[in-house]
Amino acid sequence: MSANPAEPFLIGLKFGTRYNKAGWSTGLTIHTCMMNLLPYLDAQDKACALFHGLSAVANDSAGAPPEFVVHPLPNSTVDFATLKSWFRQFIQVRDTEAAQRCLVSALACGANREQIADMLFCAATDHRYLDVGHTLDFINKALEALDAVDWQAAESILPSLIPGLANADRMEESNSWRYPVDLVAICDLAFEQLPTVLSQGKPRQETWSNGDELVSILLGEDPQAIADSLLDALQSGCTPEQLASIVTYAAALRVARFNTNNDFGDWNSAHHPFTFANAVHQALRRVPTVELLKAVFDAAMSVYLNRFLNVPPARLPQAKDTVENPEELLIQLPDLLNRQQQVNQTGQLVTTYLYSGGSPEKLMAVLLKMMLRENRDFHVIQEIEAAFRQYSLLGNTEAGIHILVAASRYLAAHSPTMRSQEQTYQIAHRLHQGDRLFEEEG
Repeated sequence: MSANPAEPFLIGLKFGTRYNKAGWSTGLTIHTCMMNLLPYLDAQDKACALFHGLSAVANDSAGAPPEFVVHPLPNSTVDFATLKSWFRQFIQVRDTEAAQRCLVSALACGANREQIADMLFCAATDHRYLDVGHTLDFINKALEALDAVDWQAAESILPSLIPGLANADRMEESNSWRYPVDLVAICDLAFEQLPTVLSQGKPRQETWSNGDELVSILLGEDPQAIADSLLDALQSGCTPEQLASIVTYAAALRVARFNTNNDFGDWNSAHHPFTFANAVHQALRRVPTVELLKAVFDAAMSVYLNRFLNVPPARLPQAKDTVENPEELLIQLPDLLNRQQQVNQTGQLVTTYLYSGGSPEKLMAVLLKMMLRENRDFHVIQEIEAAFRQYSLLGNTEAGIHILVAASRYLAAHSPTMRSQEQTYQIAHRLHQGDRLFEEEG
């Protein structure tokens, strides 16, 4: 592996955005997730993670012709505010090329990183929960990717986001968000109140501490009460970043409490609100705008819509079950994930390990090793990366442990696989080391 992982990472970014006609999609997101996960990995697993990312990009780009470069508006003296307004209008009418030209024009005119992020996120929050959260998550990942390479090649990477942004499914046009309860109307009414409650809550910030009560409401069955509780929290001094963190935790609990009697495909229904909420949380840490705060309400409503996945809720493992030598549990984890239907057992092992004083860093490294030995699964990689990001902010608190339980249960639900990718990597690695794999012995 290169001494500087940013070098192969940037090559993958440039290649993926040049040869992927669909624009930024799963391959580039996997590639960025792997880059983000490098600090949590054992040293010997880092090259394998980059292999997964680069192969995902190659898979998405196979056989595709190169994209034409979009140029900024000629001799333009248009100010950023006007370009941003035009950009949102072009996304509204799904005009991909015009929106791309607005974006590259903003870059050419010297718009800074926060302005570009705001431009993209505003357009993504003009509509509700685009593509079940993938659109905003992709934007967040593209910005994180650019951060990793100091925004090199931003003018060619960022336009790849526009096809997905312009053509995304808008949940205000879906039946589930309109009937039997009009969630869009509830959100629209709440949005009108955001400037007022934020102004009233600002002097009270740093004193708000009703997170547990809010989580119970978020997991309830009254969407109007959910919207009202979010507004009340902001008015009482909860910061937008705090609010996004709590909604993300509530979304993670849907996964941690997922009842395995549900259809297997329902794991993704529980998964999408969590990765979306995590993306909103990270975005608000980057650009804390009122427009982006709308997406916190989107995340909360998506959590509400998935309440049936926790009927009855799976029992959260308890802290009372501890062992004297937690490292023995960690040794058992690979064998546990070699078998199907070990979801609850895996969650219990992770909880017992952490409450027994086990090292979170060692646990995360092992979970990643287990993830890398499986065949590539976009949602599993998303889930693990989002969970680790949240844990890095929450620490070894009860909420942080619950989030790692959610991630480990999701990984267990999707293990084992054929593991052909790991075999391909191992062959390539051994050939790189000079092993003569295909010579006859003797």
